[in-house]
Amino acid sequence: MNISYETHGKQTNPCVILIHGLGLNKQMWQWIISDLKKSYYVISYDLYGHGDSSNPDKNPSLSFFSKQIADLLALIKIKTAILIGFSLGGMICRRFAQDYASKTNGIVILNSPYKRDNEAQSAILKRLKQLENEGPKATVEDALIRWFSDDYREQNPEMMNLVRGWVMKNDPKIYPKIYEVLVSGLEEISAPNPKLSCPALVITADEDFGNGPKMSEAIASEIPNSKLVILKGLRHMALAEAPNVVNEPIKEFLSLVTKDKLTNGE
Repeated sequence: MNISYETHGKQTNPCVILIHGLGLNKQMWQWIISDLKKSYYVISYDLYGHGDSSNPDKNPSLSFFSKQIADLLALIKIKTAILIGFSLGGMICRRFAQDYASKTNGIVILNSPYKRDNEAQSAILKRLKQLENEGPKATVEDALIRWFSDDYREQNPEMMNLVRGWVMKNDPKIYPKIYEVLVSGLEEISAPNPKLSCPALVITADEDFGNGPKMSEAIASEIPNSKLVILKGLRHMALAEAPNVVNEPIKEFLSLVTKDKLTNGE
């Protein structure tokens, strides 16, 4: 299957792989990449079933998307990398750290879920049913409300149109199958045994209704020596709304992880 990807920065720098969220694509990282590429070899790519990558050739799962990263590393001839995963991407990078510990230098988990309570699980199952019946248009407007703060949404219609367009381009036959991974994939990455051993940074926003502070606290509690950052006054898509605020703890973390790693794969 084809993996659509882009490279940014010098190949001799430590490698950072960016894993986007459900229904989005590699373009969502544009506000992060401009900063990170100065010091890192940054790879952005489309998950299978998104953007310009191939549709899945089997029922997707976290392990399926984890293997896609391993295949991507082989394709670009890089041995190890730090992963930054947003939402579903945060679930995938946790799965990758379990499946390919020797290839994982560190992980950054952005606005990603933990086990949901009954109310939250019911809400996401309802959205899945809407997607199955009506396609991406059924949920995109409510998603924009959950993803961006009220004032930002009102003042930035161009951003809303951009993100809305990304979501609406998803194949209505494939999108619900991948959404199911977001719904049911948490069991396989919760309370990992053995525990993750790589350095980890967990970030969310205090107004991220579906992936908030309590979830991120729980994720961090299961990863020894991880760091937790809660951003104030932001929602799910903080990395687009306030990229500088998101970038600062990420750059600090990357600097600590890579201070002894001068070149790729070494």
